[in-house]
Amino acid sequence: MYGQELNERTWRMAKMNLAIHGLNANLASRWGDTFARDQHPELTDDRGADFVLANPPFNIKDWARNESDPRWKYGVPPTGNANYAWIQHIISKLAPGGSAGVVMANGSMSSNSGGEGDIRANLVEADLVSCMIALPTQLFRSTGIPVCTWFFAKDKTAGAHGSVDRTGQVLFIDARNLGYMVDRAERALSDEDIAKIAGTFHAWRGTASAVEAGSKYDDESGFCYSATLAEIKAADYALTPGRYVGAAEVEDDGEPIEEKIERLKKELFEQFDESERLAAVVREQLGRVSDV
Repeated sequence: MYGQELNERTWRMAKMNLAIHGLNANLASRWGDTFARDQHPELTDDRGADFVLANPPFNIKDWARNESDPRWKYGVPPTGNANYAWIQHIISKLAPGGSAGVVMANGSMSSNSGGEGDIRANLVEADLVSCMIALPTQLFRSTGIPVCTWFFAKDKTAGAHGSVDRTGQVLFIDARNLGYMVDRAERALSDEDIAKIAGTFHAWRGTASAVEAGSKYDDESGFCYSATLAEIKAADYALTPGRYVGAAEVEDDGEPIEEKIERLKKELFEQFDESERLAAVVREQLGRVSDV
């Protein structure tokens, strides 16, 4: 009973907080698990949400699965994992021009178990995936599971959401090397990191802010790549950014390769000689200790 009272109190506080800030949001007529029991039946393909942001629980094994659920438009999610159930639930609530951002476990980008690969392929072929971002580890203190962010868009043509037509394309961003350690257990993205990720997407999409700033999108080895659906299909519909962005370019120091090899060989042999000299010194000192 205590849990029910706490949930209802949290729901009421959320409604009050939104009202205080002058925000209008539909939190349904009562608190509840909208995933298992739809609290927003009015949100459909015709009259859905313009934007959805979600961080659903990862890899739920025991969930209310119904094979005839109309939300499973792109395939029935497996019994042992609700990741693709959450994804399809969110997509089912988007308006024709709606978009969504969803935090997911990294396994969702490439898993083929229980038909998840087929669902992912159907999502890609329906041109619903807009951007995939691989995030650094340890962003969440509560879990060590590596995470990624899926961005969905019902409409990627040039228009209100961007001046560049990105139909049939997906932006991949590998942000795993960004961020800094707050302490031993937690990493955080700096404002500059966030601006780089967001700016890359805005430039790719040609949003008003990017156009105003004069930003132009270009693929960057090791960080971002705009892939076609054909390229994704050739990769068996895996959506892991590392498969597409490639390795970061190494700056050329201008030293000819032959000279670099000779220099490195010389330095290595010098280190060998120094190591042998130090070993002889250690043996000598150990011998003196033994004689005492």
